[in-house]
Amino acid sequence: MVDICLAGTGGMMPLHNRWLTCCYMEYNGKAILIDCGEGTQIALVEADCKLSKLETLLITHFHADHISGLPGLLLSLGNYSKKTPLKIYGPKGLTEIVNNLCCICGKLPYEIRCIEFPTNEITEFSVPEIDEMISVRAFPLKHRVPCLGYSFVFSRKPVFNPQKAESLGIPKQMWKLLHKGETVEFEGNTYTTEMVTDGLRKPVKVTYATDSRPVDTIADEAFRADLFICEGMYGDEEHADSMKEKGHMLISDAIRLAELAEAERLWLTHYSPAMTCPSVYEKGIKKKFPAAVVSTDGQKINL
Repeated sequence: MVDICLAGTGGMMPLHNRWLTCCYMEYNGKAILIDCGEGTQIALVEADCKLSKLETLLITHFHADHISGLPGLLLSLGNYSKKTPLKIYGPKGLTEIVNNLCCICGKLPYEIRCIEFPTNEITEFSVPEIDEMISVRAFPLKHRVPCLGYSFVFSRKPVFNPQKAESLGIPKQMWKLLHKGETVEFEGNTYTTEMVTDGLRKPVKVTYATDSRPVDTIADEAFRADLFICEGMYGDEEHADSMKEKGHMLISDAIRLAELAEAERLWLTHYSPAMTCPSVYEKGIKKKFPAAVVSTDGQKINL
């Protein structure tokens, strides 16, 4: 179904053992990337994420650790023989930022298309370049600059029932079309998907939120997500005042949001460079939220 990889989990600056936070999602052979800080293309290669499959880039905001790696990524995509357009989604001002960063790229062998969203309201959109069955919501976060979180719903095809198709006398070469949701005609009869399937399956939901204060609207967007990816910049409560000032979250904030959201799983990310070993907090975290993971670079799951 959906292959997800946190190729990097760091905030502010890359470290020798931790790349900047970015998330790669592959679906039906095509990929979406969230954020693109310095060195992202290296992080993706090290995590065995396929650059050649990248069709869509989502930017949360315009701080350097989330977008300054764009020129290197774009050039790398060209080196991987990309020819199809790259769609880049993000907050208002995206087009100007991308154009400025691209001034050092020269002529790329593919087109870049920028789509901008307001940062004070929820925007629902689709990513047809990946699959029509994916719906996305961009929602406002509370950071020092305009910032967006993203929530994805990957709809799943209904379960195909070959016995139903056989009993109706539908040729096998038409089964795939019916499973895709198309209507077919054979020997004067019309057949629909509902006639050869066993009902809908629960969609897969993934919510991504960083950088932000822990506003409850994040929990609303992550409600019953199969995977909630959320920043946990520090593990110690002594940093609470600093997080309020800088527009970030503690690990305890992320856990509270995951509980409010009734999320199936929580992946923590965007650690401060000063938090050199986030895993020391894992035991206490799992006592509060057993399905929490103190993510490391290259963290993967198939949903």
